[in-house]
Amino acid sequence: MLLAIYRWVWVAPVLAFSTAVLATVIVLLCALGLPGLSSRVIGTFWARLNMAASFIRATVKGTEHLTPGQSYVVVANHQSLIDIYLLFGATPIDIIWVMKQELRRVPFLGLACDRMGYIYIDRGNTEAALRSISAAKHRISNGVSVVFFPEGTRSRDGSLGTFKRGAFHLATELDLPVLPITIQGTRDLLPSDSAALRPGHATLTIHPPIAPADMDARTLTNVVHRQMEQALNDQRRQPPAPPIHSRGEPTP
Repeated sequence: MLLAIYRWVWVAPVLAFSTAVLATVIVLLCALGLPGLSSRVIGTFWARLNMAASFIRATVKGTEHLTPGQSYVVVANHQSLIDIYLLFGATPIDIIWVMKQELRRVPFLGLACDRMGYIYIDRGNTEAALRSISAAKHRISNGVSVVFFPEGTRSRDGSLGTFKRGAFHLATELDLPVLPITIQGTRDLLPSDSAALRPGHATLTIHPPIAPADMDARTLTNVVHRQMEQALNDQRRQPPAPPIHSRGEPTP
């Protein structure tokens, strides 16, 4: 009963209201020529607000691997919609997103992301997806990074899926380092294809960047996949973090 109240009486209205209001603010700011500010400030605030409303806490490791002013091709494993909150709200990285074309139709959100210059791709058309990414190359500079979920969809069982190569083609073309990020715990908070959100804790680990050097996209894809898979396996073998409790947090 408490979890149902938490999900539908508290979290869902906060998410809907904050998305509608802040997306409208973003569209107005972008009309004034401030898409970067909209993404960095308003988008980050949206993610942090909804993390707090959901009673989700995050531990971020590896920020020492980030170089100020450096742009990256960020690749992260994908277990839950909560991953978006963590990448947007819990890291200091200035990011633009690669998003599936279907999200363009989401009220408020789709228009706001379009105005901020986020990259919509047609996952069923590889050539069109690569063209969309190529058209946004100019946005990935001066410390602005682009985020990919290279698995293409959320993992159903927590394992790391096969990577699509779009992110790695972009990294080799622009000679940008790939920044691997592994996320643990979000699948327990909100499983794929489920509305069973629950409060709790997740961990995001930023790993050392990998320069393309002389690697082609296929080789770079394999190198990054192996490293992320090993990191996830190592993290699973570590003892679980102690539970985090907040005053007023719903009890599962």
